[in-house]
Amino acid sequence: MSPPPFGRARKRTERAFDPALDDTELASARTALAQGRWTAVRSLLAATGDDWDRRGHRITVLAQEPSTAAWSREWRLAEPESADAVVLQACAMVLRALNGKERPDHVRKACHAAAALVPDDPTPWLSLLILERATGRDEDVVRLFDEVRHRHPDHHHAHHLMVARLAERHVEAGQDPMHEVYDFASWAAEQASEDSPLAILPVVAHAERYRVLAAAGMEPRDAACGRHWTGRRARQVMKAAFDWWLEWERDDHPRNRIDLNFLAHAKVCEGRPAEAAALFHRIGPHATRAPWSYPDRDPYDAFHTARNIALGTA
Repeated sequence: MSPPPFGRARKRTERAFDPALDDTELASARTALAQGRWTAVRSLLAATGDDWDRRGHRITVLAQEPSTAAWSREWRLAEPESADAVVLQACAMVLRALNGKERPDHVRKACHAAAALVPDDPTPWLSLLILERATGRDEDVVRLFDEVRHRHPDHHHAHHLMVARLAERHVEAGQDPMHEVYDFASWAAEQASEDSPLAILPVVAHAERYRVLAAAGMEPRDAACGRHWTGRRARQVMKAAFDWWLEWERDDHPRNRIDLNFLAHAKVCEGRPAEAAALFHRIGPHATRAPWSYPDRDPYDAFHTARNIALGTA
């Protein structure tokens, strides 16, 4: 069956939270792919080369489009030798599996086949990690993270996936400052290079743990009413991350706006609107669902309310 000729109209929240972020080349290629012009994606991925964070970002964003699995299959038929088509199709199959539209065993085979074609590329392993982070055993998640990290030690997306998964362990431990998610995030930040955006990971860990505790009723839904963001450890984490941003901001990183959204959210929860305002200026229109949706909030309303207060436009 042929893919649909055009992409579907997007809702307000979908437009507000574009996963392409500030990557205009990616957004253009995605539009072309939705119309069946997969040659634009071929050119985009060829130009991306072995910038693994950017490649992973671009492929996972393209894979989110409903028609990508079908159009990547068309691409493979036209160019059977294209490894990029195989990797993109495998990632699209992962996201379909998470929506109950593909069998996970078939998806795993597709990802392993893609990995065999491009042994140095962490992206097929990232796709598997996305799948197992949601459905797999802890040991499988750790094994796949190691596969990604073996190929790219500072892989941004993979570290975020690990933090989200670890934060969900041992809910009963509550506000334990020694929880494993904090240890992991601190370790990752310390082992990375000075200019690595993994310096923000302890803030991400704090937000992910808040998501879990608030969902379990162990923290209030309104972050300003709880202790999670105002304790000594929280203050240390926020200050270190904000200081890193002031000195090292990696505006060239493809997932930069994700880090800025987590940091702005933390500063809002911490009650520091002036610092949050500086971050909102840098975020611009590139809001992200996480962490503004934590624990079960409307992310559009949460982001815009927080931004308006911080900027004094409420």
